[in-house]
Amino acid sequence: MIRVAICDDHQIVRAGFKQIFSSSDDFDVVAEAGTGREALDIARREICDVLLLDIAMPDQSGIDTLRTIRQGQPDLPVLILSGYPAQQYALNLFKMGANGYLNKECEADELITAVRTVYQGRRYVSSQVGELLAQSFDRDPNTALHTELSDREFQVFLRLARGATVSDIGVALSLSIKTVSTYRTRIMEKMGMQSNSDLTYYAMKNNLLD
Repeated sequence: MIRVAICDDHQIVRAGFKQIFSSSDDFDVVAEAGTGREALDIARREICDVLLLDIAMPDQSGIDTLRTIRQGQPDLPVLILSGYPAQQYALNLFKMGANGYLNKECEADELITAVRTVYQGRRYVSSQVGELLAQSFDRDPNTALHTELSDREFQVFLRLARGATVSDIGVALSLSIKTVSTYRTRIMEKMGMQSNSDLTYYAMKNNLLD
């Protein structure tokens, strides 16, 4: 049996996923979470073989949750299920250690295949994400700027875009103000931006803000 944990802040979504898994004999939904902190608790208790994780969570984002999971449970397969288009987050989340990325509008058969794939220790790459990866290898000039950021830079970028101060980010991510300032400088250089308002405009234009 593949033990699955479903982490999504919408109960109806979790119920839908449970219904999909109930149609196969080799799945057992062993835990559910509605917040990022609950997802971390599930990961730390090591009660599942695959963890499904939504990006938009009420207390802390799936992005922050994934990074924390990777620090403590580096081998736990994490499959991202998101309502956002792949081009907005997929490449950055793969860099952060996600084992797969699926849009919530995927077919049930694809979800089943993805979970089985990551359970076997492989990464699940949908056709859409595969195309994005190919573009990144070719260094397509049209590739979104934020996909060039490291995982930590991406975390800081999103918080800056939401209006957080350097000190706020330092507290939230347990970093010194100097370190956060360094990340901010790198982000500005990589993305060719001049101010936090530029980052906010870019994030809004690319639908990166909740």
